[in-house]
Amino acid sequence: MPDTVTLVSPVNGAIYAKRPVMAPELAAETLARARSAQKDWAARPLAERIGLVRAGTARLVAMAEEAVPELAWMMGRPVRYGGEFGGVTERVTYMADIAEEALASMVVEASERFERRILREPQGLVFVIAPWNYPYLTAINTVAPALIAGNAVALKHATQTLLAGERMVRAFVEAGVPEEVFFSLTLDHAGTEALIAAGRFDFINFTGSVAGGRTIERAAAGTFTGLGLELGGKDPGYVMADADLDAAVDTLMDAAMYNSGQCCCGIERIYVAAPLYDDFVEKSVALGSGYKLGDPLDPATTLGPMAHRRFAAEVRSQLTDALGAGAIARIDPARFPADDGEGTYCAPQILTNVDHSMRVMRDETFGPVVGIMKVESDEEAVALMNDSPYGLTASLWTGDAERAAAVGARIETGTVYMNRADYLDPALCWTGCKDTGRGAALSVLGYHSVTRAKSYHLKKALH
Repeated sequence: MPDTVTLVSPVNGAIYAKRPVMAPELAAETLARARSAQKDWAARPLAERIGLVRAGTARLVAMAEEAVPELAWMMGRPVRYGGEFGGVTERVTYMADIAEEALASMVVEASERFERRILREPQGLVFVIAPWNYPYLTAINTVAPALIAGNAVALKHATQTLLAGERMVRAFVEAGVPEEVFFSLTLDHAGTEALIAAGRFDFINFTGSVAGGRTIERAAAGTFTGLGLELGGKDPGYVMADADLDAAVDTLMDAAMYNSGQCCCGIERIYVAAPLYDDFVEKSVALGSGYKLGDPLDPATTLGPMAHRRFAAEVRSQLTDALGAGAIARIDPARFPADDGEGTYCAPQILTNVDHSMRVMRDETFGPVVGIMKVESDEEAVALMNDSPYGLTASLWTGDAERAAAVGARIETGTVYMNRADYLDPALCWTGCKDTGRGAALSVLGYHSVTRAKSYHLKKALH
């Protein structure tokens, strides 16, 4: 078992950070202290917990000047985009604002004879296993409501962004959240699985690969630990004949290429109604050809490196397979000299003449590549959108909301967008279906994940 975890920067291939793996005995002691501290934390007034979570968020946002270039070094996102802190603030603000109502008891009866009600109690110890692609946004989706609801939270970040986990915890502790209640664990895969298999947690939220989700399910088998899993995605966009063409191109291409395509709900395949197809492709190619691929610390860079060489290798493998099967590459790779064909810097690409026999239209790509297909009807588009093992989001482009709702009702997905993409509305449930996973984050339902129902049936004494 390795005794350290090592973060290799995709910017230059050098080691950016190392941390010792937490010994099993120390991990057990840390979790035992958390269980003890959680009782006192849950006993604090809700308003106090809300205030401390808001303060922790503000402290984290105040670290942006340090955190933004740190993110660039860790996972490659260009500094021009300023980190994730606007979204973090939006989500925490909303979840804090609804907490009192979301956690309020459900009164069934309050009469002279009976009190009957259902309360929401904290799960206890929540384990958040966060990914590298949006290390703050994905973590805060569970961290904020879990702490507000009275849980203790253990945060394990992906090795690629392990400093983000440390920074988040430091911000919240500096703001007054007890260090025993919110803390970071540095674990390898074996250590993580062992803690889960030992039933150390009351709820686990994991965002990552399908293979990772299966590993966590196997580790948790028989422990009856609740799981929230957001796994793979292959999110589609569908541009109908009455769509605003320019808006569709701008939004869908941004959703396909932003963060080098490494977005959970990024667009990976686009279906365009025949009357708009040629114009959509032409405008998309013009837009995609204008990206600047390079050093993410340069404010002029719009496309940074992928987070790891193996991720870029998978993108190139899918491209090679597709081109060999007849796909047409519409962006000239010579425009992007930073892409040497081997490293983390991967040029954007738009493919046409694609079909669902190709991995690039079927498997998760998670890179700056998108395939575009022509469709003749809603029926054809729905069939293609559903021809996937994943179901996170779908982006529909039309001026007709009723049509969008009717089409959306037939799509196997967690969220249906009309005339937008790649956005999490904190008031709506963030969820998925099929191999994308299960569970609910954000919204009122997000509080249900990190709490359990407890019923009270009180029969009053009769005189």
